[in-house]
Amino acid sequence: MLSSARKRLTAGVLALATAATAAVVVTPAPQAQAAGVVENVWSAAMHRSVPVKIIDGGAGKSKPTLYLLDGLRAPKHNSGWLIETNVDQFMVGKGTNVAIPFGGGGSFYTNWERRDPKLGLNKWETFLTRELPAYMKKNHGSDNRRNGVAGLSMSGTAALNLASRHPNFYKAVASYSGYPTVTMPGFGQGIQASVMEMGGNPVNMWGVWPAGEWAANDPFLTAGNLAGHRVYVSSGTGVGSKYDSSLTPGSPNFNATKFAQMVPLEVAASTSSQLYIARLATVPGVRLTTHISPDGAHWWDYWQARFKESWASTFRPAFF
Repeated sequence: MLSSARKRLTAGVLALATAATAAVVVTPAPQAQAAGVVENVWSAAMHRSVPVKIIDGGAGKSKPTLYLLDGLRAPKHNSGWLIETNVDQFMVGKGTNVAIPFGGGGSFYTNWERRDPKLGLNKWETFLTRELPAYMKKNHGSDNRRNGVAGLSMSGTAALNLASRHPNFYKAVASYSGYPTVTMPGFGQGIQASVMEMGGNPVNMWGVWPAGEWAANDPFLTAGNLAGHRVYVSSGTGVGSKYDSSLTPGSPNFNATKFAQMVPLEVAASTSSQLYIARLATVPGVRLTTHISPDGAHWWDYWQARFKESWASTFRPAFF
């Protein structure tokens, strides 16, 4: 058992470190008529306005707010959540404000130690925990008491990090295919590789791994802060996909290139997520929901399904 676990961890670590640079080539799904309105929210910390798609929770004051973060390649003027899923439509009528900030590609939605020549001035933690909540309270009746944050892949890591660093602000958090073992050898290198893939210098983010601010931004190390919180963690194993047969070995239309691009990342996410789940099991009072599927690729069809599941199991009970 121990030998098998070590082999699995090694495989996952190597996959994250090497596959983070792979460019996933997938035809985007058609975008449905989107719900909500894009509003430009000024960030004094980042010296610029940030476009945010906001689905208002409806008439009245004192509403909960769910902050939904994008992945590594987050576009500046849209979000994968809007391009690839229907979660904006799903959240209409739920009595909850949803804020989907655009941009943040390669940033891990954190406060960087210094400005980056390529990725610019990143103070996302300040924006997401202070500036955007103030805007949501003033303009959309957020109570700034019932807050949740969710993300996938890069932002799954970020969501858990934000919730652990600000446990008095967030009541619930969800990670879909995230990498919450930030400082572990292999995973740390994978995170650095991801930042570099987007043109950034990871030293500008948290300093030189594993020193600097790496430990302070590791959800695995700060998991104890989530005592009493609702937490949702999911991933696939990376072995085949019920949504896309081209990722299933042995299928008549199996695509080896696509498999190599999308599956290793999910295998590494599964390893990291399950290590984190075991860590949370030692934290008293955590109300944990997990979904580690026996299949799964690193892609939006799974994240859309897991988001809806986490709404029912984690966010709605935390808010109402």
